[in-house]
Amino acid sequence: MTFEEYAFARTSALVRLARLLTGDEHRAEDLVQDVLARAYARWGRISRTDQPDAYVRRMLVNAHNSWWRQRSSREISVAAVTDRAATIDEAAGVAERDALWRYVCDLPTRQRTVIVLRYYEDLDDTMIADILGCSTGTVRTHAKRALAALRKRQETPTPARTGGF
Repeated sequence: MTFEEYAFARTSALVRLARLLTGDEHRAEDLVQDVLARAYARWGRISRTDQPDAYVRRMLVNAHNSWWRQRSSREISVAAVTDRAATIDEAAGVAERDALWRYVCDLPTRQRTVIVLRYYEDLDDTMIADILGCSTGTVRTHAKRALAALRKRQETPTPARTGGF
């Protein structure tokens, strides 16, 4: 398979994975573009591996982790964006997914990466361990801790809104 064929077939899946890892669509697109540029330079070696997709996914996860390590790229989160109008009539399912996604984004990086690779990319523990460069036991530990944290956050009632119009 040529690099062009691979990039055409897998870019949307890689952007989806990057979006889930970063929580930011634009950062995800930049990350995938950087990773594909680096993969293009090494494609002769990557294409000879048994699983080029796993290799590129690992490059993506590593690039995301490296980006977080750089102090200059730290962004400051705000509770609410003031330049957008708030939507009031959200469907219950959308609100629940949004809340769950915020909980996932609050997880430590390794736990969030394991959750994304396991439940969004549907990879098994062995593949995740290969991508992260750790043992399958470590993957299971991160998954267990992440799921416990998500359950705890979901069971904790959120404070009711006060005030009104």
